[in-house]
Order: sequence, then structure tokens, then C-alpha cells
Amino acid sequence: MAKNRICVWYDKDAEAAARFYAQTFPDSAVTAVHLAPADYPSGKAGDVLTVDFIVAGIPCMGLNGGPAFRQTEAFSFQIATEDQDETDRYWNAIVGNGGQESACGWCKDRWGISWQITPRVLTEAMAAGGDEARRAFAAMMEMTKIDVAAIEAARRG
Repeated sequence: MAKNRICVWYDKDAEAAARFYAQTFPDSAVTAVHLAPADYPSGKAGDVLTVDFIVAGIPCMGLNGGPAFRQTEAFSFQIATEDQDETDRYWNAIVGNGGQESACGWCKDRWGISWQITPRVLTEAMAAGGDEARRAFAAMMEMTKIDVAAIEAARRG
């Protein structure tokens, strides 16, 4: 087990979420499912309590903790994409599976987890700084899903 991993709180569907991530993103897998040894505030003995999984190489644990805490955009997974096809594939998988669109390349999956589907061209433009970054940033601010061609055009001015 990794020394550090992300713990993501779910109401009750950690296993379904982890399996969706594993089939959607490369270098992802469900590695273990752990059942509760006794009743707990939001579940019974034998219910799925935690799920160990990997999302795009990052070790995670999903905790079925009940409805006490809700997800916010304060936590998100950021997935770097190489082109529009890859951007569309991940965006459409998340939104098309009961998720919802947000702004500037963000969306939420059906479990309320936020995702940033971020083409590398946008990250590179921001790293370039100056006018190039300002133009790319302004273009991004008008987008829901990132349009790679529009970011490339903004970079060029």
C-alpha cells in the first residue's frame, strides 16, 4: 500500500464509482473491496465500507461514510489530455454517466466528485505566461468543456 493516498468520501456508492473510474481512465483499477466488520452509523456489518482503487496512477480509497459530508469543488481530480478526442472521451464519459457540466473544463461525476479535464495545450499556455497565457485564460473562461482548437488559436493571438 502507498504511504500516502487520497481518501474520497461517498454516501454509499464507493465501489460503483471506483469501477467506473477503472473502466474510464487508463492506469486505473479497483484493487480491493473491504466490508464493514460491524454496524456503523451509515451502514451494517457486511456492507462495503472502503474500496481501494487507482485513478490514472494515483492511489485512492473510497469510504462509504454516509450523507454527513458532501463533495465540493474544493477537491477535484485533474486529468491531463493530449488532444480534443481524449478530452471529449473523458468529458463525455463523466457527464454522460449521470454527471454534470461546469465551467472552464470542470465537470462532476454522478457521485458529486469534481473533475478537471484539462488539455495539455491549456496547461502549456498558462505556463508560458505573458500575453499568451492571458489570451488562453480569457478563452478558457468562456468555455464549459475545453476546446483545444480555440485554446491553440488564442495562444497564437
